[in-house]
Amino acid sequence: MFAGSGEWARVVGRLKEEVGETAYRSWLKSMRLAKIEDGEGIIAVPTRFLRNWVATHYADRLLTLWRAENEQVTRLAIIVEPRVAAFAQAKDDETVAAAASAMLAEPAAVPDIVEAAANLSAPLDPRFTFENFIVGKPNELAHAAARRVAEACVSPVHTVPFNPLFLYGGVGLGKTHLMHAIAWHVRMQAPGRKVIYLSAEKFMYQFIRALRFRSTMDFKDQFRSVDLLMIDDVQFISGKDSTQEEFFHTFNALVDQNRQIVISADKSPSDLAGLEERMRSRLGWGLVADIHPTTYELRLGILQSKAEQSALRLPQKILEFLAHKIVSNVRELEGALNRIIAQMQLVGREITLEGAQDLLHDLLRANERRVTIDEIQRRVAEHFTIKLAEMTSSRRARAVARPRQVAMYLAKQLTSRSLPEIGRKFGGRDHTTVIHAVKKIEELIQTDSALAEDVELLRRMLQS
Repeated sequence: MFAGSGEWARVVGRLKEEVGETAYRSWLKSMRLAKIEDGEGIIAVPTRFLRNWVATHYADRLLTLWRAENEQVTRLAIIVEPRVAAFAQAKDDETVAAAASAMLAEPAAVPDIVEAAANLSAPLDPRFTFENFIVGKPNELAHAAARRVAEACVSPVHTVPFNPLFLYGGVGLGKTHLMHAIAWHVRMQAPGRKVIYLSAEKFMYQFIRALRFRSTMDFKDQFRSVDLLMIDDVQFISGKDSTQEEFFHTFNALVDQNRQIVISADKSPSDLAGLEERMRSRLGWGLVADIHPTTYELRLGILQSKAEQSALRLPQKILEFLAHKIVSNVRELEGALNRIIAQMQLVGREITLEGAQDLLHDLLRANERRVTIDEIQRRVAEHFTIKLAEMTSSRRARAVARPRQVAMYLAKQLTSRSLPEIGRKFGGRDHTTVIHAVKKIEELIQTDSALAEDVELLRRMLQS
């Protein structure tokens, strides 16, 4: 222990008290006093990124605290010394020697991590490009935003239109396709840009691996020096506090450097359970784009595009049948089409509609619509442009009562719920009220053609 180490320990101790344990662990723990020379205190840190961060955020306060301990220290310098990383992991003075010894005795551990870091990004699917993405009303905002981000990333004047771009939606709706498309565009148009695309699960795995091999500073440097960071399925880190903490700091560092972040999840930031409030807040900073469930028209467009790529002539009625029946997600829709294409190629003849039904019986059974009363209420309220709350309110004005009766009628026709159960879903009404509503709508659709069309349209929408 050389001269000045005691006062340095007191300086670091006071700074730790001021900034808190979390910030100390993330940014300051790896600092080491190199020497004091000609009134200049020289501090060593393991990476350039950490040097820049400490210099920007903590240097002034460090010098003030240091001068309170030693008036001879009038300047502060921060240098990069990679081997400091081994000492940063030591818990106390007694373990420093052991850490240094381990570093010298096992040199293969660090190269292994560096080699892994070079392959951080997950492989990209060559099918997932912007050219192969079928745009429709449910995904047009997400697609336009992804395009804007991709173009901005390759622009000579680097700009960040939204940070982060947060894509969310159900399984198989195109989130991963758009993320791969952004990465492909950047890699093709600006191959010198550093792009990392990976799942949140792999991000956590790499973080745990860095902790195990005592290379957290390398991990930080790798992730915080990218031009574009893309994390898929971020909901995976819900409830994983240490990974969230690291991701939070990575996020902030990239935003501060004006680097682009793209994130996907199955829910919007505000609905992600198990995430800290500050993390949810950060995720909602930029543009949040919802990818809605597909419409019939979009599903048909996807099938037609895939059929053209296969170079096989598929009957239009089969494509229409699939678009009507496979409504869960695009992956299942494409899987159904691939099964039909394989059948045609192997057997060597066209497939009939009946043959398609037999071939896809398991998928068709899984996609049978189970309409809920909540869905009926929402659809009817949207159709008649009334508030959803009116479905359970006590208002009796015709503009509200008639749509409510239509919803009760459809609930009776399209669900297996009993009359009392339906009544309870409509604000605790008696089953006799439901019977009256059903009879009233049955009478009106015989005499009121406009209402009959409304009811039939709603039925088709709910069953499609």
